[in-house]
Amino acid sequence: MFNNFIERPVLSIVISLLITLLGLLALIGLPITQFPDIVPPTVVVTTNYTGANAEVAAKAVVTTLERAINGVPGMTYMTSVSGNDGMSIIQVYFKVGTDPDLANVNVQNRVSTVLDELPEEVIKAGVSVEKEVTSMLMYLNLLSDDPSADEKFIYNFADINILAELKRIEGVGYATIVGAREYSMRVWLKPDRMAGYGISSEEIIQAIRNQNIEAAPGKAGESSDKAPQMLQYVLRYTGKFIEPKQYENIVLRADKEGSILKLKDVAEVEFGVRNYNILSKEDGRPSAAIMLKQRPGSNAKEVIENVKAKMEELKKTSFPPGMSYNIGYDVSRFLDASIDEVLHTLIEAFFLVSLVVFIFLQDWRSTLIPALAVPVSLIGAFFFMQLVGFSINLLTLFALVLAIGIVVDDAIVVVEAVHVKMESKNLSAKEATLEAMGEISGAIIAITLVMSAVFIPVAFLSGPVGVFYRQFSLTLAIAIIISGINALTLTPALCAIILKNNHGKKKTSFLQIFFDRFNNGFDALSDRYKYLVRLIVGRKTITWALLLIFLAATWGINSILPTGFIPSEDQGMIYANVTAPSGATVERTEDVMDQIQQVAKDMPAVESVSTLSGFSLMTDGAGAAFGMGMVNLKPWDKRDKDMNELIAELQEKTKHIKDASIQFFSPPTVPGFGNASGFEVRVLDKTGSGNLQQTSSVTNEFIEALKKRPEIADAFTAFDASYPQYMIHVDQDIAGQKGVTVDNAMSNLQTLIGSYYTSNFIRFGQMYKVMVQAAPHYRAAPEDLLKLHVKNNFGEMVPYSSFVRLERVYGPEQLTRYNMFTSAMVNGDAAKGYSSGDAINAIKAVAEEKLPRGFSIEWSGMTREEVLAGNQAIYIFIISLIFVYLVLSAQYESFILPLSVIFSLPAGIFGSLLLFHLAGLQNNIYAQVALIMFIWLFFKNAILIVEFAVLRQKEGLCILE
Repeated sequence: MFNNFIERPVLSIVISLLITLLGLLALIGLPITQFPDIVPPTVVVTTNYTGANAEVAAKAVVTTLERAINGVPGMTYMTSVSGNDGMSIIQVYFKVGTDPDLANVNVQNRVSTVLDELPEEVIKAGVSVEKEVTSMLMYLNLLSDDPSADEKFIYNFADINILAELKRIEGVGYATIVGAREYSMRVWLKPDRMAGYGISSEEIIQAIRNQNIEAAPGKAGESSDKAPQMLQYVLRYTGKFIEPKQYENIVLRADKEGSILKLKDVAEVEFGVRNYNILSKEDGRPSAAIMLKQRPGSNAKEVIENVKAKMEELKKTSFPPGMSYNIGYDVSRFLDASIDEVLHTLIEAFFLVSLVVFIFLQDWRSTLIPALAVPVSLIGAFFFMQLVGFSINLLTLFALVLAIGIVVDDAIVVVEAVHVKMESKNLSAKEATLEAMGEISGAIIAITLVMSAVFIPVAFLSGPVGVFYRQFSLTLAIAIIISGINALTLTPALCAIILKNNHGKKKTSFLQIFFDRFNNGFDALSDRYKYLVRLIVGRKTITWALLLIFLAATWGINSILPTGFIPSEDQGMIYANVTAPSGATVERTEDVMDQIQQVAKDMPAVESVSTLSGFSLMTDGAGAAFGMGMVNLKPWDKRDKDMNELIAELQEKTKHIKDASIQFFSPPTVPGFGNASGFEVRVLDKTGSGNLQQTSSVTNEFIEALKKRPEIADAFTAFDASYPQYMIHVDQDIAGQKGVTVDNAMSNLQTLIGSYYTSNFIRFGQMYKVMVQAAPHYRAAPEDLLKLHVKNNFGEMVPYSSFVRLERVYGPEQLTRYNMFTSAMVNGDAAKGYSSGDAINAIKAVAEEKLPRGFSIEWSGMTREEVLAGNQAIYIFIISLIFVYLVLSAQYESFILPLSVIFSLPAGIFGSLLLFHLAGLQNNIYAQVALIMFIWLFFKNAILIVEFAVLRQKEGLCILE
C-alpha cells in the first residue's frame, strides 16, 4: 500500500504541500494569547444603595439576590463584597465550558424574580447583570501638564472623548475608567436655612423633579379631518437644566402675595462630580486610569496594536494642549517576550536537531529529509489547532518546541532503515526504500497509534487543568500524527529521489576524519551496551528486581517532590496592596500611596507607578482605607534584577511607612484567577450569629497561626470589623408624639448625609445625575446629625436631637460573603523553598486545629482549581497506560508482549522525577504535561525494540538473540 507513495513522489509532495498551505492559512487567523481560555465564566451582579453601609447593603440587597441566584445551572460557587459606599458586587462562577451568554441570561432571569423585594433606591439606580471579562489587557493613564486641568476634567475628558472610541475596537470586551469623577450637578443643601424656612429635603427633591423635565408639547396646526391647515409648527420646551444657575432658580414655594422661595435660598448648586471616593495618580500626578479587558477568543496582540493606534490618533486630533497618556500595564510586553523566547527556542531546537541528525547520518542528503519533515508537521498543526478552537499560546508553542525532536524521529527511522538496506544488500535508493518500508511501516503505525492512546485520554480531563493538558497534548499529538503521515508518504518518496548509495566509498576530508572518530567512539559505546544487555537479559531475577526497585523509587521520590500548580513568572509588574488603619480617610490613604510611589520611582528597574487610593485590589471594592499600586518594571533586558528581588527591595524600602499595612506581590499567573499570585482561602462563618467581631477575631487568630508555619511566607486579610461607626437609636415613643415616622426620619438622613439621586440631564452628549446632599460642613462629625431637622406630619421642623441618640460601635469597611455565608478572604504566599501544594497542606492543618466549631475554610481562585485537580493526573496516566496496552495488544495479537513495553515506564519516570528533585523543581502542571510526552518517548523506544525483536524472531533467531 505504501509503495504507491514511493512510486508516485509527486503525490507525496503534494500531500505535504497541502498540509503546509492549510497550516499557513490557519496561522493568519489564529488568536494569540498568553494562556488558553481556562478561566471559568463569571457573571457579575452590581448594585448601588446610596448612603447604605456594608452591613445594610449585605442584608437588604445581597442576601436577597444571593438567595435567588443560588443554584443557577452550571454554577460552581458565588462570592460577594459590599462596601460602606453602598456598592455591592456579586460574582457568580460557572464550570469551564459553560456558555457565558447563557449563564448571563440565567442569572438575569433569577435576579428579575426578586427585583420587587429590593429597596426602591437600589431599583432606581439599576441592577447590572453582566458577564465578566477577566483577562486584563491594558492599563492606560491620561495625564495633563496644564495646572488648571484637575482630575475631574481629565476623567470626564476621557469619559466623553476616549472611552467610547476604545469600546468600539474589535476584541475589547470591557473598558472602564477606574475611580469615579463623573460630572454631576451637586445641590449642596443648607439644613439650618431649610429649618428656618420650614422646608424638607423631600419637598426640594419633588420640586427639582417637577421642574427639571423633558417635555413633548407636540405640533401646532397639525392637519386633521375637522379643519385643514396650511402650516404646522413643532412646539419645543427648553428641556432639562444644564447650568447651575438654572437649578438655583427652581421655585420651591410661592404664595399669592408674591413671596417666592428658590433653591438658591436654601442650597448652593455646583457643576461638580458625583463622588470623591477614589483618587487616581500616575507617578504622583492626577490621572484618569482606563482599564481594558480582552474579549475571549480575540487576538491580544492585534487588539493592543489597534488600541495604541487609536490612542495616537486621538492624541493628534482630540487631546487639548498639555494632555498626554502613558501605558501603565500592557500584557503584550510579557506575551511578546514569552513568545519571542519560545520562537528563539523553536529555531535553536530545529538547528540543534538538524545538527544531531547530521552527525549521526553523516550525509547532508540524509539530513535534509528529516529537516523537511519538521516544518510540514509544525505548520500543518496550526490548521488542526484552528479546527478544534485552540489559540497560539505558551502551552501550544511549548508543545511545538518539544515536538521538533519527536517529529524528526519518524523520518530518521525511515532514512536509517534505507541506509541499512543500501549498506547490507548494496541496493539502489529506491529498492532499499521499498524493502525498508515493507519492514518498518508497521512500527511507524504502531508508534502513531500508541501516541494517540497516550494523548486521547488526556482530552477527557475536566476543568482548567483539563484545558491545559488538552491544548498541550492534542497539539503535540496533531504534530506527531502529521509526522507519521510524512514518514509513510513524503519521507520514503524523498529517500528514493534524493539518497545515493555511497556506502563503501571512502572520503579523506576533515569532516570524514571527525565522523570516523565519532563512529569509533559510538561503536565502542554500543558494544559496551550490548555486553551489559547480554549480562542482564537472560537473568529474569535481576530484571524483575530492577523493575520493583524502580517502582518503589518512583513512588518514594514522588512522595517527597513538592507539588505545585502553575508557577508564577516575572511579568514585568508588581502589585501593591495597602490597608490603612480603621477609619482612615482617602486623603490619609493617598499619603501612604504617595510615599510608596516615591520609593518605587527611585528604583532603577521601575518604569512607572500607578496608584489608586480608596480601592481594594484584593476584593475589587471601594473603601477609604484601601489602596492599590501597580509598579510597572522596565523591560527584562534593561534591568538586572528579577521580580522577586525587586519585591524584596520594595518591602525593605517601605518598612519605615508605619501608617498602613503594605504587601507587594506579582500578578496572578493566569489572568482572571484572582487578583494576585499566591493562595486564596475563605474563612466561613456558619454559626449564623452575625457577629462580625467574632468572625474578625477568628480570622486574625487563623492568620497568626498560619504565619508561624514554615511553609507560609505571609498571610493577610482585608476583613476588619473594627472600623469606627455610630449606631442611630430612635426613641419611637417620642418620635410618635412629635409626629415623626422612622421611615421619614431615615429617608431624610439618607438625603442629607448619604446623598440622593434626584434627577438627571444631558450635557456633552452624556447623561449626568443631579445629586442632593447637605453641604460638607453640616455633616463633618457624627454629632452634626443631631443638629439636623426633619419635617413632621404637622408641617413642623423637629430636631433629631429630640428623639435620636448616637452610640459608638464598630463594623467592617467591606463585608465579604462566600456561598451565602459571611466570610473573610485570606491571601498569602508560600515561603521560599516551599511549593503551593505545601502551603495548601499547611492551611488545611491549621484550619483543622485552630478554627472553632461553626467555622470552616473554602478555596477560591487558582487555589481552588489546584485543590480540585488533586490526583486527577495520576488517574489519567493510568487510563493512558490501559489505552496503550490495549492498542499494543491489538497490534501484536498478544496480551503478554505489550507488557515488555509497559514495564519500561518506571525507570524512565524515576529518572525524570529524580532530575526534578535534583534541580529543585516542583511537580507542577508543566512537569506533568512534560511527563505525558516522556511516557510517549519511553513507549516509542520500547516499541521499536520489540518490533525489531519480533521481526528477527520471525527470521529464525531465538528470543535472546
